Amino acid sequence: MMEYSRRKFLLYGSATLGTSLLLKACNGSPTPTETAASGDTSAKTGKDLKVAIVLPGIITDKAWNQAGYEGVTTAKEQLGVEIAHVEKVEQADQAEALSDFARRGYNLVYAHGGQFDAAIEQVAAQFPKTFFVGVNGTVKGDNMASLRIDHLQTSYLCGIIGALMTKSNKMAYLAAQSFQATDEELRGLELGAKSVKPDIKIAASYTGDWNDAAKAKEATQALISSGVDVIYQWLDNASPAVLQTAAEKGVFAFGNTTDQLDVAPKAVLTSAVKRIDLAIAYLADLAVKGHLKGEIYTIGLENPEILYLGKFGAMVPKNVEEKALNTKQAILAKKVTFEACKEGGKDTRCVKQA
Repeated sequence: MMEYSRRKFLLYGSATLGTSLLLKACNGSPTPTETAASGDTSAKTGKDLKVAIVLPGIITDKAWNQAGYEGVTTAKEQLGVEIAHVEKVEQADQAEALSDFARRGYNLVYAHGGQFDAAIEQVAAQFPKTFFVGVNGTVKGDNMASLRIDHLQTSYLCGIIGALMTKSNKMAYLAAQSFQATDEELRGLELGAKSVKPDIKIAASYTGDWNDAAKAKEATQALISSGVDVIYQWLDNASPAVLQTAAEKGVFAFGNTTDQLDVAPKAVLTSAVKRIDLAIAYLADLAVKGHLKGEIYTIGLENPEILYLGKFGAMVPKNVEEKALNTKQAILAKKVTFEACKEGGKDTRCVKQA
């Protein structure tokens, strides 16, 4: 097992992360009188629950897919559930992969990425006895839910750091594709950077593939050639290519999902660490207890075991680190909040200072 799964899962008697504090439900949560969703996840013990995860990449990417796989593995270790997984599922094959697990009697099936939303909506009604969870998704219903990280909070902090570190006044956001989670992360980066330098330029670039290292390197080189000297990336198996290229070219970058400082210590300022593995195991625990509902479960900085900034690179001045950490405390104290708003005719979130 990797380090994630060796760490004791904090659901059992933990004063730090009790179940009432670990997650908050949002976006139209059922009322207290409503029962658990109709997906047949209720089980007397973990041995009665079969859990599967469908992954867009490989389980050894040291990033998003590995964290997802380790989430169900943690559930197996802590709850005794039966688990299965499938890797490298292309978008055209998503619905069939989800359906296959449902036909095989899996009670709880995770779709690991917001790009699975349409596939979940397509198959959920066909398999009412299976509960589908879209990680980073937006779905909710009788037998489907979403598990989300508040990406905007950590990218806001990284935006502040990046703006204080850039010399060219040009930053970039690099991901595989645009959907709600990546859009939120880009928004946070912009808001954080502009809170320090209102005139800063932030470009967005998408490779079209979470795992293609060649495309990631090419995109990184193109951004650097355009004058960008700080890159915030969210990729899977391709993320080391971005970080290492940044190091080779003498520019800065941010790690994502795991603490990636060791991947390129000369380039990585810090990482937006998202312990999605612990969150996945938590929802499995709810399923064992029959408490999983058709909601959107959202995790923010108030859950420091799951969402936090990683180690800071040696190049980050102490005053920059302190600025980011002080802002994090302001977010926790609700002196800085992110509220729904409209900008350019589109729904988004804006910063509000108390």
